[in-house]
Amino acid sequence: MNFLGNIRAKNRWTQAEMANFIGVSRPTYISLEKGEISITIDQLNKLADKIGCDPQDVLSQEVVNEEKYREVLLETIRHGAATDGKITKTKLAKLIYLNDFSWYYQHLESMTGAKYRRLAQGPVPNIYFAKVEELITEGVLNLEIKNGSQMISLSRAGLMQKPNLLTIEEKNQIKKVSLKWFGKRTEEIVKFTHEQLPYKICSPGEVIPYELITQQEPEYVY
Repeated sequence: MNFLGNIRAKNRWTQAEMANFIGVSRPTYISLEKGEISITIDQLNKLADKIGCDPQDVLSQEVVNEEKYREVLLETIRHGAATDGKITKTKLAKLIYLNDFSWYYQHLESMTGAKYRRLAQGPVPNIYFAKVEELITEGVLNLEIKNGSQMISLSRAGLMQKPNLLTIEEKNQIKKVSLKWFGKRTEEIVKFTHEQLPYKICSPGEVIPYELITQQEPEYVY
């Protein structure tokens, strides 16, 4: 099984789904997975867009488990939203980042495997934007514009979805991080993540190494 098969197995996608992602027929995809023909740059870019990562990450198989990332995102909304069930898109991104890096601080591995870049709005992986848009399109998330902010909430369908891939310890960590920031304004969590060591010492656009969080003072991990 080549890298396409490994990615498919990791995310529990069917061959038909993979074929659809890169815009080919199922027989053509099977030939690609068997290594009988080579993947084109256009097909590689389509798959990278779907996964929310760089094409090079696809080739090296350094990709996020999409299903687990989805569960972390939904679970973070469930525990991190305000009493009205809504959370700003920016605050949601920061909570997921803090979940990932605080988990690494304790276990030396991230919760999702996502690669976070140092962007002006804070540390965020490409998959975040792709996954939020996908869940809105699927009707799992609701999007509302309020006072210039994008507010995210779980739809009725989203409320019914329960995590299957997260461990009890991972779910408890998401709850702890969410509780720490419950009721806090988006500006506060943005400022906090910008002042953390990993963000401060990386260059704009650079991938932030998870290892940097281990040098952070414990009280400033999340």
